[in-house]
Amino acid sequence: MTDLFADLKWRGLVHQATDPALGDWLAVEPRTLYAGFDPTADSLHVGHLMALLMLRRFQRAGHRPIALLGGATGMIGDPSGKSEERNLLSREVLESNVAAIAEPMRTVLDFTGPHAAHLVNNYDWMRPIGYLDFLRDVGKNFPVNVMLAKDSVKLRLERTDSGLSYTEFSYMLLQAYDFVHLHDQFGCQLQIGGSDQWGNITAGIDLARRMRQVQLYGLTYPLMTKSDGTKMGKTEAGAVWLSPRRTSPYQFYQFWINVEDADVGKCLRYFTELSHDEITALDTARAADPGKRESQRSLAAEVTRLVHSDAGLAAALRATEIFFGAEIDSLSDAQLSEIFADVPSKELPRARLDDGSLSLIDALCESGLSKNKSDARRSIQQGGAYVNNRRLGEVEARLDASHLASESVVVLRTGKRNYALLRFV
Repeated sequence: MTDLFADLKWRGLVHQATDPALGDWLAVEPRTLYAGFDPTADSLHVGHLMALLMLRRFQRAGHRPIALLGGATGMIGDPSGKSEERNLLSREVLESNVAAIAEPMRTVLDFTGPHAAHLVNNYDWMRPIGYLDFLRDVGKNFPVNVMLAKDSVKLRLERTDSGLSYTEFSYMLLQAYDFVHLHDQFGCQLQIGGSDQWGNITAGIDLARRMRQVQLYGLTYPLMTKSDGTKMGKTEAGAVWLSPRRTSPYQFYQFWINVEDADVGKCLRYFTELSHDEITALDTARAADPGKRESQRSLAAEVTRLVHSDAGLAAALRATEIFFGAEIDSLSDAQLSEIFADVPSKELPRARLDDGSLSLIDALCESGLSKNKSDARRSIQQGGAYVNNRRLGEVEARLDASHLASESVVVLRTGKRNYALLRFV
């Protein structure tokens, strides 16, 4: 096995550990570990990618990972790091979310071979347990004063604008019992999670000691933050999701390609499997010439390939090339909408395309790319008018159905980067 713990420390992925000798303990023999994912949405986001990649790093170092889907804990909601109580989801929505978020786990983790990952749902073992049985067998092992001392609870109780319901207060018991159950069933000895999970992790370790008289371990990694301290993983459009249904491979790639210089070194360490030498070389190149953005391109390619496969990366690169001037063909309306999400568009009757009555001059004017017909004529004559990124230099040219870039869209451009879409309905 590789010196996993040394690599994690070099990458900045060790925030807290319950034992200072955890690295030595990991080096002795293959260990079983787990991380939990509550199904609060129908997709995981880039924050969850930290946990998935941590499990992957352990697996590639010879350990056995368990990805736990919180079908039961998701019904309550973890108060850790939250300023107010979550909206409770229906059982039907939770079941649908559980099925959806399992998809990227099968992409990132290996579920075959000697170190095969396991995918489990805590609803399967929590469902048969009655309330009184749970209080008697599990609840009696939780001193209330210890629970009140946990940061996830204490911080919420100190707020004057929101309290903590008994439902959320009970979350810690459920997650702690998950650790005990996974130890019983799989011999799991280590739980990993974000730094906001420290209280829940140590609660599980304490419960296992009280119920089973065994020593378990915990490890946390830093939360995703930018150099200015704000959360990373959101854009103006919202969270960056792992599911292509929520965030397309192109949008996903663009998120990483636009990471600031101050944050890209950390992201290369957190989110890629590039070697120390490769990352150090990128750091050196970035310091010498940040304008080349080699670090961002490497980061975007590595993470997009990991989440969306080679095919997804190829599609993202193709979309990027199109935005920067490559000819457009064989795309759908949806794909063009993703690539040109911030580009002005206008709807015109399909009849104007079918009967050949729409001139290129009129199209440039109606799209807003030209102020008037004289301006449009000048753009065409000077070779600065493009249809689907192909130069069209005939002043008298007319548009017809052959100029569609997709089912109903024509992409117009003037100059290097002035785009507009015409949608024919």
